[in-house]
Amino acid sequence: MSIPSTPETPAETPTCYRHPQQPTYVRCVRCQRYICPACMRDAAVGHQCVDCVREGAKTIPTPRTRFGGRQPSSNTPVITYTLIAINVVAFILQTVSSGVQRMFALWSPAVADGDFYRLLTSAFLHYGIVHLLFNMYALYVVGPPLERWLGRLRFGALYGLSALGGSVLVYLISPLNSATAGASGAVFGLFGATFVVARALSLDVRWVIGLIGINVVMSFVVPGISWQGHAGGLVTGAAVAAAYAYAPRGRRNLIQGSATLAVIALFAGLIWWRTNALLTLFGG
Repeated sequence: MSIPSTPETPAETPTCYRHPQQPTYVRCVRCQRYICPACMRDAAVGHQCVDCVREGAKTIPTPRTRFGGRQPSSNTPVITYTLIAINVVAFILQTVSSGVQRMFALWSPAVADGDFYRLLTSAFLHYGIVHLLFNMYALYVVGPPLERWLGRLRFGALYGLSALGGSVLVYLISPLNSATAGASGAVFGLFGATFVVARALSLDVRWVIGLIGINVVMSFVVPGISWQGHAGGLVTGAAVAAAYAYAPRGRRNLIQGSATLAVIALFAGLIWWRTNALLTLFGG
């Protein structure tokens, strides 16, 4: 007696764990879940799902520079180019509007009256195209290697503190009837930092010494140059770079961060003292 056969129930087609509407037969080699083409990520063998790739990335240490900064994913000196762009845009605004220079240049009586922002904004203004080109070329030359050595965050902090250091010394001892502008203080800070960092890396620093020497001589020989801004930036850049470059590895972030805050606190104290002195002088 023959028994009629019944058709077998077809097996259910597996679907992607993230996209249930997508049928697939490919599994993640780590978690074995089914993944569709949109969720596949190439692995050394087979494919992984996006979640496994994300979890695996957490176990990979972030590449660091020798001095603790995050190693950029590309060699493009983003901060250097951004600073150059800001300076160029600021110069264009100066050219089309005379009020920009009047409002944002460093003039001590205005700072004492409350325009403290001038201590930073003045570092992005320039008196003429030659002034701008000289500073931007110097930034273009020394900025990229420093940014690569220190990392973007530390390089940006170094530049800002150097600019502020130059402005603070101008505020402290420059004649009250002169207005100051230019990125020279920040650039001199990069000169000083290049010397310090290059020494820490055991590189040849003779060219840096020559560069600093020539520019220091020009600061006192060429009329109209603010040697105070140059000196303040140079000393600040060298000091900050020393804290960044020679901090012990085990406490590097703590020491570098503390040094940065200490410099800011020092500048704040000097600005407060000078402001009170000027207000007393003006009868404020």
